[in-house]
This record gives sequence, C-alpha cells and structure tokens, in this order.
Amino acid sequence: MKTLGILLAGLLAIPATADAALPKDQLGSPMWGYVGKQVFGENAVVRFDPRVKVDFPKIAENQRSFPVQVDARAIPNVVRIVIFADMNPIQQSIDFSLANAEPFIATRIKLDQRTPVRGAVQLKDGSWLVSGGWIDAAGGGCSAPPVSRVKGDWAQHLGESRGRLWENAGAARVMLSFRHPMDTGFVDNIPAYYLERMTVTSSGGSAIGTVHMQASVAEDPVLTLMPKIKPGESVSFDGRDTNGIEYAGIVTAATVGAAVQGAGR
Repeated sequence: MKTLGILLAGLLAIPATADAALPKDQLGSPMWGYVGKQVFGENAVVRFDPRVKVDFPKIAENQRSFPVQVDARAIPNVVRIVIFADMNPIQQSIDFSLANAEPFIATRIKLDQRTPVRGAVQLKDGSWLVSGGWIDAAGGGCSAPPVSRVKGDWAQHLGESRGRLWENAGAARVMLSFRHPMDTGFVDNIPAYYLERMTVTSSGGSAIGTVHMQASVAEDPVLTLMPKIKPGESVSFDGRDTNGIEYAGIVTAATVGAAVQGAGR
C-alpha cells in the first residue's frame, strides 16, 4: 500500500502536457493538438476569444495569395500576434512581436488545402487568446512554383521594396511590400528561400515591432501594421532573407506606392 501511495503521488506530480492544457477545439481540427504545441509551447494557457478578429475572404480565389487580417485592438496588453493554418505543411506564417504598435497585422499567405486559418495573440502574462475559421481552398498553394520563378524574372526584382504611410489621429497605418519568391522548398530543384525577418522603427527611435515570416507567406510579401507614431514621423524597416539579402528603407507620409528610400542591399 505504501508503494502504491508513492506511485500515485509521483503520477500526480507529473506536469500536464501541452495537449492537456489546450481547450477543446471549437473548429474540430484534427491538427489542433499538434499545431497548438508548435505555436504555444508546453503547458501554455490558451483560450478561445472572439475579440481576436480574424478576417479573411469566404472563398479562396487564389490559394497562392490569401489575405488574412488579425485585429486585437479590443484586447489590452497584447505583446505578440501569430497567424497559422492547421493543414498547411508549414503551419505558421507570421509571428509579430509588438513594441510601439497597435495589435493589428494584415498579410497574405499560401493555402495548401481546406484548413482552419487562425490568429493568436499572446498577453503580457504569457497566456494566449485564439480565434479563426475554416476556409475551403483548391490546394497546392505551398507546392506550386512562384509566378516570378515561372516567368524567370525573380532575380531582376529581388530586393525591391515599396511602401505607404497613412497618418491618423490615433494609430497610423503603414503598408510595406517586398519582391521575393518566398520559396517553400516543396517544388523540385528549388530549395526553401524566403524573407524571414523585418524590424520596423519610427524616425523618433521607437521600436514598432519585429515580424518573423515563414515560407508560407505569399510570394512578394505585403505587411500592414498600425504603428503608434507622432505626427510627421517616418517609419523605417530593416530585414533580411534566408540567403542574407537585406531589405531596408524609409517610408514617409509623402511616399505613395513608390519605391522607398534605400530599399534592397
């Protein structure tokens, strides 16, 4: 009996697994347990919350470039936003660590099949809030060659950047776009090659945030953020791809869909 008591005490002392910490999936995804462990880590506190607004079209007209927006401005103390698709071979697309920015991001991702698309936000206390929905897709978005590879002109435009900054009374809005094939590595004879990091700062020296990207982000990535900047301030960006090509530039309110200063080096 004593041995049995010690054994039971030892079993009770074993920490819960990531699967045990995850709530039952509201979307019924067979990949929820696996993907949750990859995104949130072990023993994370995770809750579903409709205040995480994940917006995307009802129909995936182009599985190579599917727009997704995550808006968590109704939630205080957000420090990080992650976008992921359960059934993609590369599930996680975006990992945005916020500094001086609103909890908002919009981008375009690839879809490889019918899948839940989710947005998750991490709070200062380390817990996570999640929302999302199913989207039907024809498939092949991650395994089809990029358009620029088919045309053969990808190297001619590699490193080009464009941007636009809108000033508002509250948070401003900045849109950045970059020419890059974002190769997944799933096309024969084309290794994985993608833009992996972009750090954004204000001309006043304040960090706005850092966006980490995976190859499941669509070709020629587009990022829309809402930086908290003062009137008249510009926004600068500095990033690199997996081959060490650097992207850098400055966007002002006068920059309207034009190539930005210093882009590509």
